[in-house]
Amino acid sequence: MKGKKNQTDYDSGWKEVIENYFEDFVNYYFPDVHRDIDFNRGIEFLDKEFNKIVKESEEKKRYTDKLVKVYLKTGEEKWLLIHIEVQGAYEEGFELRLYVYNYRIYDRYKKEVITLVILTDEDEEYRPEVYEVKRWGFELRCRFPVIKLIDYKDRIELKDTKNPFEVITYAHLKNLETKRDGEKRLFSKITIVKSLYGLGYSKEDILNLYRFIDWIMGLPEELSRKFHEEITKYEEERKMPFITTAERIGMKKGMKKGMEKGMEKGMEKGKGEDIVKLYKRANMQPESIADILELDINFVKNILKEKCLYRA
Repeated sequence: MKGKKNQTDYDSGWKEVIENYFEDFVNYYFPDVHRDIDFNRGIEFLDKEFNKIVKESEEKKRYTDKLVKVYLKTGEEKWLLIHIEVQGAYEEGFELRLYVYNYRIYDRYKKEVITLVILTDEDEEYRPEVYEVKRWGFELRCRFPVIKLIDYKDRIELKDTKNPFEVITYAHLKNLETKRDGEKRLFSKITIVKSLYGLGYSKEDILNLYRFIDWIMGLPEELSRKFHEEITKYEEERKMPFITTAERIGMKKGMKKGMEKGMEKGMEKGKGEDIVKLYKRANMQPESIADILELDINFVKNILKEKCLYRA
């Protein structure tokens, strides 16, 4: 399907929501862990330190790893290695890699390390849980908790949920379900985004969750245009133009940033691309585009005429 996101997009989406909603993440997927953590003492993400530890382990990183420093309610200090598998496929040696990461972190900090795993693939049978070595009386066993997102497909209803990972998990499942059906994906994406308003999320939460939904539920250009038309209309009815306003401001800032870096010819091309995006994806009229991008109305109309998009 055109509009499908690549691995980097999935990776970025998961990293952002985990950092924004770490406590909700732990509470939703690992409630036993959540009960023991003292979130009042704060948390600390140690991604740079983690990257140094494993930088020679693989040539291409295919998953999201988060190393987080937390405190227990008992006053003890713990380290959590939160590993999010976003590749969505079997990986040979997965259990060994997690054992190695766990030990390397311990070896560096001499602190207890807890490894938690989320699997986002569709294989019902793929559930790696243990790395084990047994020979000649020697035994080594490393077992880690595993959450499989497809196990949630019959548990979720977007009604009165206050945990953003209910929405995130639901969006992920709909992404899998609709990957070969653009119209069905369009309907699901619209339904999920609209639900954010009804669930009472703040403007900031709506924008954060929308970015994740948009990352994973890519649409072809024509369906993307329909999506933005529907959301624009919905936001106007509710007088809550959070998404449409943010996207327009983002386009405007992006264009200005590109203009600052480019030469005059490149600048003209950048202007044209932004004009076309606003006209096709946001369904904006030339007058509104000229106002948003601070351009002459005749210049905007000429660009659209050249692309055979506008006649007047």
